[in-house]
Amino acid sequence: MKKNINIVIIILFLVFLFSSFILNFTPGIKIGENFLSFAISMLKVLPAAFLLIGLFEVWVERKTIEDNFGHKSGLKGYFWAIILASTTVGGTYVAFPVAYSLYYKGAKYSTMFTYLGAAALVRIPMILFEASFIGIKFSLIRLLSSLTLIILTSIWFEKFLQKRDIIIKKVK
Repeated sequence: MKKNINIVIIILFLVFLFSSFILNFTPGIKIGENFLSFAISMLKVLPAAFLLIGLFEVWVERKTIEDNFGHKSGLKGYFWAIILASTTVGGTYVAFPVAYSLYYKGAKYSTMFTYLGAAALVRIPMILFEASFIGIKFSLIRLLSSLTLIILTSIWFEKFLQKRDIIIKKVK
């Protein structure tokens, strides 16, 4: 049933785009152009990202992830999560599969959530761009406050999930 609803939504969207181009409906044309632009940018990044995620799945051993991101990693886990996130290219649509892969290989919730939060805020090119326009002092203050809040929120969220016995389902 849900699959049929998804197909109907996709068909309605395509009909809307097609009719917008025929009727010269400017908002619909803009939506189509933005959709196409986003799809092209995703297609440029995702194949390489998924290839790297696949290699990560094969080459990085579970024990390595458990030692550096797992329950016994301590502060080291957060450090590695932030370092990994700062080098992630492709935004959050790459970060989510990487986070799932980390979790599947034994990372604890809080380091996985720290990785996700840091992947959205701590990318090296973004920091350099920000520092060149706003200044290094502002960038450092933003980084330190953001990372502190990300780590604290990740720890709280992990405890929240554990207290309620909520488990993220591992699919494989």
